[in-house]
Amino acid sequence: MFDLRYHVASLAAVFLALVIGILVGVGISDRGLVDRAQRGLLEQRIDKLRTDLGNAQKHADDLAAQQRATQAFVTATYFELMANRLRGKRIALVFLGPADAHVQASLEQLLTDAGASGWVRVRALKLPLDVPQIDKALAGEPSLARYVGDARLPALGKSLAEELAAGGKAPLWTTLAEQIVAERAGSEKRPADDVIVVRTAGKQYDGTATFLAGFYSGLIAAPVPVVGVETTDASHSTVTAFRRNGISSVDDVDQEIGRFALTLLLNGAKAGHYGVKPSATDGVLPSLETAPRSG
Repeated sequence: MFDLRYHVASLAAVFLALVIGILVGVGISDRGLVDRAQRGLLEQRIDKLRTDLGNAQKHADDLAAQQRATQAFVTATYFELMANRLRGKRIALVFLGPADAHVQASLEQLLTDAGASGWVRVRALKLPLDVPQIDKALAGEPSLARYVGDARLPALGKSLAEELAAGGKAPLWTTLAEQIVAERAGSEKRPADDVIVVRTAGKQYDGTATFLAGFYSGLIAAPVPVVGVETTDASHSTVTAFRRNGISSVDDVDQEIGRFALTLLLNGAKAGHYGVKPSATDGVLPSLETAPRSG
């Protein structure tokens, strides 16, 4: 899909070059520092910049019209487009930090609109981590003692993410429920068909940062689609963190077009970063051809 923002940025760059060219040309010409041939060459360059500016403006206008048409189409046909896209799917939701009711409500609207079976589980992590308390709990379980220590935090994060997606006995989530889980719903037993990640905590440091790096790597290793999300009014964007860790993202899940983009990704569309913010480098929507309906 197209992305108007980067064409507008190109337009601004061309315009700036045009203005500088004109100012320099006028200044030099007024001082009589160039001969007629050089002045002619300068004027040709300025004329080319004017042409480039006109072409870029037309391109931006065309893209703006296409973007408006796409948004209008999705709005007008939203329920038809969403129907049964996620039929029967059970999705895991994890908040990296406190749960956000606004984001969760938007996501639950998506589940309803796309015919999903609901949340298989929801978890909100306590960040930053209390590493001594985590180590104490792990040390009390001989089978989990290998995760004790700061050097093992990436491995702990990776294994917790894998358990989140796979379900089953999930010994780490069971053992560390009090130490790392702020809020929870649903059981650990069933596997998830998809995982949605919402990062509500700010920048983390030291052990928590290495734990999160491991957690992201575990999500990537899971054999299911994983997507990070935020809303258009998020106080700070987390797309950069998702991008750095190889996780696709949608930055406007509070809007119908964003929920449709997320649905496509959860249903197997091309990985990327979608939405309406400058960080959405792959445009507004994934290609529909890469996202067949479930069932």
